[in-house]
Order: sequence, then structure tokens, then C-alpha cells
Amino acid sequence: IAFELARARKGEVCSAEKGNVMEAGLMWREDVQALRDAEYPDIKLSHMLADNMAMQLVKNPRQFDVILTDNLFGDILSDEAAMLTGSLGMLPSAAIGDAGMPGLYEPIHGSAPDIAGRGVANPCAAVLSLAMALRYSLGVPELADKVEAAVEAALDKGARTPDLGGTMTTTAMGDAILAGL
Repeated sequence: IAFELARARKGEVCSAEKGNVMEAGLMWREDVQALRDAEYPDIKLSHMLADNMAMQLVKNPRQFDVILTDNLFGDILSDEAAMLTGSLGMLPSAAIGDAGMPGLYEPIHGSAPDIAGRGVANPCAAVLSLAMALRYSLGVPELADKVEAAVEAALDKGARTPDLGGTMTTTAMGDAILAGL
């Protein structure tokens, strides 16, 4: 799936593991390389140790297009990447399966039960998760572009929930995004 996503993007995958200290990481690297060589020779594949990737995400996140890793390192790296945006409330996520099957789209932070019912949750990640669903499962990238542009427009106009240093409620932030549509 990472290679298929890369085909629709810049054509680059960076695989992260810990093959220097874990046999499973070495096996991961070998299997990913074999899959790329056999089925995706058009995709540029690089390998990086997960701890180095953590550093590189902070140093220069734009160097990555599609990151492929297991669940453990994915959880760690995605939380780190969220802080680059200023909040976990900004990152959408997708668990995409076989072609033709729907994916699971949700904010990277999950349900955030610690702030449930308080009206302070940042809805951007949920809205951006919808954009990912529109793009990757529903096949309407032009609608995904509009949703992403609406979030960007709201942020450009200063809309902020408390996690981003603002005072807007969840509903007010949602309204600001809707205004951009």
C-alpha cells in the first residue's frame, strides 16, 4: 500500500526499522526491498533506522514523502510528527487495506477521552481525515483538495482551538472551516 500511495505522490518510500539491533528489523528491510524490486521498480526506496528517522523528522520533515514502518515505530513517529504541526489535533490518519476495501480514517490521536464533552477538541484532524478518505478510498481528489484548502484558509485567518494557543471551541473551529468551503 505504501508503494501504491507513492505512485500517486512523488514516487518515494522511506522504510524505517531497527535492523541494527533487532532481527525482525533486518527481516523487515529485506522483505520491503524484495517487494519493491519485484513489483515496484519505479518507486525510489530508501531505508532508515527508526531512531535516525525520529531525528530527521525534526531536522527536515519535507525530505519524506511516504514513510513505511511497523505499528510500534509508526505510533512513535506519528506522535513526533504531530508535534511538528503544533498539536496532535492537526494530523489525520488512515489505515488503508486491500484495493477496493474501505480504509479507516480518524485523527491520529484517536478519541481524546480526556477532553470529551468540553468543546475544546481541535476538529482539524477529523476533517483532514475525511479529506484522506475522499482522496484514497472514495476517489474524489478534487473534493479532498477543497476540504484541505478550507482547513488551511481557517488557519490562515487565525482560527485556533486551545491546543494551538487559541480560544475557539470545537464548534467555532468547525464553523471557520465550513466558511472556507
